[in-house]
Amino acid sequence: MLSNIVVKTFIEGGWVMWPILGTFFLALCVVLDRVVWWLRFRATLRLAEQEQARIAIGTGDFTTAWELGKKTSDPFLTNLNDGMTHAHTSMLAAMQLHATHLLEKSEAHMWVLSTLITLAPLLGLFGTVVGIMGSFSFVGDEQLAAAKVSGGIGEALIATACGIAIAILCLLPYNFFRKRVSVLRGSLERWINHTELLVKSAKEHGHDLEVFAANRSKS
Repeated sequence: MLSNIVVKTFIEGGWVMWPILGTFFLALCVVLDRVVWWLRFRATLRLAEQEQARIAIGTGDFTTAWELGKKTSDPFLTNLNDGMTHAHTSMLAAMQLHATHLLEKSEAHMWVLSTLITLAPLLGLFGTVVGIMGSFSFVGDEQLAAAKVSGGIGEALIATACGIAIAILCLLPYNFFRKRVSVLRGSLERWINHTELLVKSAKEHGHDLEVFAANRSKS
């Protein structure tokens, strides 16, 4: 049975297999957490409403843009609403601050995966060293030395193999999530810069967002 082979291999790896197993479950929890977060983030995106909001901002129809943001949990429209709320002080700063908080959420627990990529192989190597040290305790016995030492080294390498495997399993999703964060950062920067240009264009045509924000703060 596969389960018996796994248990036998785990036991042969020595006591260090327990912390290695802990790193595996920790990595699995982090990966699942990030998958769920990104799926929920993707589900909140409303591309059509984003385009409508951009058109409304560019034409000076700030009320429509504001209402679009209120009706959805789209992070970009929420970012726009946050900026419009503080337009009478600094719209750009408010949007950048909101974007920073969103990026922090997207990067949550990523440091754990980064740590496990390094920690897991080191734990495996430590288990191998401990196993080899134990194997050489049989060197004095000429009848058992060869079999015990070779068998002990083989068992000790199990820990290193498991540690490297966990590091590889962490590395792939880590790089994927880092890429997603990078894409999100670029999208937010383009969104904020484009919004700033649209607000300036609207102002040139007599539509002042600062007046709109001031009136909303009074109401």
